[in-house]
Amino acid sequence: MPKNFHEKLINLLKTDPRFVDDEGELVKAAVVDRAWKIDHDLVRLLLADADIKAKFFDEIEGHYIFNTNTFIDYISDKNFLANSYTRFRNKIGLNIEDKFLPERGEVSLVWPYKDCVLEGGQTKEEEKRKELFFNEILAQDEIDRLFDPKVLTGWKRHTVDGEGEVTEIKRDENGIIQENLLIKGNNLLALHTLKTQFRGKVKLIYIDPPYNPDSPSNTFAYNNNFNHSSWLTFMKNRLEVAKELLTKDGALIVAIDENEQVYLSVLLMELFSEYEVHCITIVHNPRGVQGTNFSYTHEYALFVIPQGQKVIGDRKIPPENITWSNFRNWGGESRRENAKNCFYPIIVEDGKVVGFGKVLDSDEHPFAQTTPQGKRDFVFPIDPNMIERKWRYARQSVDEVKHLLRAKKTRTGYEIEIGKDFGAYRTVWEDSRYDANIYGTQIVKSLVPDCDFAFPKSLWNVYDCLYSVVANDKEAIVLDFFGGSGTTAHAVLELNKDGGNRKFIVCEQMHYVETVTRERIKKVIEQNNNGDFIYCELMPYNQTFMDKIQAAQSSEALVALWHDIAENSFLNWYVNAEVPEDAVEDFIEIGQGENGLKKQKKCLVELLDKNQLYVNLSEIDDEDFGVSEEDKALNRTFYGE
Repeated sequence: MPKNFHEKLINLLKTDPRFVDDEGELVKAAVVDRAWKIDHDLVRLLLADADIKAKFFDEIEGHYIFNTNTFIDYISDKNFLANSYTRFRNKIGLNIEDKFLPERGEVSLVWPYKDCVLEGGQTKEEEKRKELFFNEILAQDEIDRLFDPKVLTGWKRHTVDGEGEVTEIKRDENGIIQENLLIKGNNLLALHTLKTQFRGKVKLIYIDPPYNPDSPSNTFAYNNNFNHSSWLTFMKNRLEVAKELLTKDGALIVAIDENEQVYLSVLLMELFSEYEVHCITIVHNPRGVQGTNFSYTHEYALFVIPQGQKVIGDRKIPPENITWSNFRNWGGESRRENAKNCFYPIIVEDGKVVGFGKVLDSDEHPFAQTTPQGKRDFVFPIDPNMIERKWRYARQSVDEVKHLLRAKKTRTGYEIEIGKDFGAYRTVWEDSRYDANIYGTQIVKSLVPDCDFAFPKSLWNVYDCLYSVVANDKEAIVLDFFGGSGTTAHAVLELNKDGGNRKFIVCEQMHYVETVTRERIKKVIEQNNNGDFIYCELMPYNQTFMDKIQAAQSSEALVALWHDIAENSFLNWYVNAEVPEDAVEDFIEIGQGENGLKKQKKCLVELLDKNQLYVNLSEIDDEDFGVSEEDKALNRTFYGE
């Protein structure tokens, strides 16, 4: 067939998103699979073009019969996709019998990078530049030592007095590590490393994973157009191992937006079948983020709790947040003479605040007293401004804040407690402190002034989530394996102001863990004049080459890097360790096309053995990896050897 027929067929098949990969290349195996199944959509697509219909269909008495074998043979021909991308993959061994390796058997996704980050060099979120991240699909038979525990390196202890060496790892009488930990490295592999020491020891896992794209709440750009199933596999890989770390009464909290909330809820119900899954709505942006039809003011927190167990405590009011309004003695100089038309009698029934009476002008105030009204008492009028300014003038809103008030019976009447919510938690949380700009971005910038981390969670959003589970467990271990800017660690340190000894474990892969996450935690410890933490990293090997690929800015740099990878890295067993000259020509040609640099980077990433991203603990004594004697000793201490 002429070349233009190839191109016509390829372009037609590419109009079906099922048949293209995330680089826009045609996946032959996907087409062949649908052809064997005589997929109706595929058949309709092929019938739409006269030349293609004539090639692959036989006409019998006005009916067209799909010639499946002819079509599959044509598609499977090695010359069908003879473009530079395919030729390159063939020459370096990324195809076996003309079939991409990830198409074999069941698959598990591994992700060399956390996707929810800003691009290196991007200074403003508004630039909307996309980071180049690479996720890979591995067939199960390719995974051997991927999940083995890893060697830890780069150990440093940070205290109120500064940075120092790690000379010990503290444990309690039961042998459980009692350290705050900040770990740099791929979070999936970090979780498998942590389970050796923390299986069944973590009271609370709080995570704020990257949201899927096409959502008004998604302030970061993915490299790929993930569909729901891919994103859920990404989550499933991590949640399965994370579950092993929870105590019997432990809980998981996942922050998420509307784009994946429904799908994630179903996944959690499947993975945590012996747990309850509750959906909490948190109003975090009163101004809203404009979508196509709606302005989004909220997101969700999915609470995963063991069935039948009391895990969520009462929403008690910390003493420092309580205001007692002593109505018996209110008057004289303390009267707010300038507060006109903003006082309401508080209606108390059986000792409980049930509502408000009619508006009273400040001049109408009786002196401090309560007026018996059968079962009801009308307590001395209250200025709503004492609760919060936004309720000052709206009577219809005042009734909505009665849950913020509690009556305390005294010998002479009542005192009224004014504070945050108390009693059972509700499923909708509203608080001005959840504003991610004021209490997220501005807090981080106040601690790390040069930080370009966009839209971290509000500290108090995370604080209240953690408080709901570990307020009464002052020895709890809290894990966050999507560490980001370190909000969870910050919240744990704030919680410990009650005299607690809670510990955090935070994992983050991106390099800002050193310039933002670590610096933020250090500043909080300095401000509190209390606490310390250990910083360490999964010891990289092939991950070093991943970082170099990521940093490359030109096709020429990637060609040079290719030689380095071929000589010094662990390659997949099916990869040609040599660099054929004609393959170099194809590689350069790839870079000259659309999204060329990105495609070149993906090709090089596929060469590397993902089982060797980091140095496995079993290879700690292998001289080729150069693990220092100090690191060997600390690893033996960490792993309890």
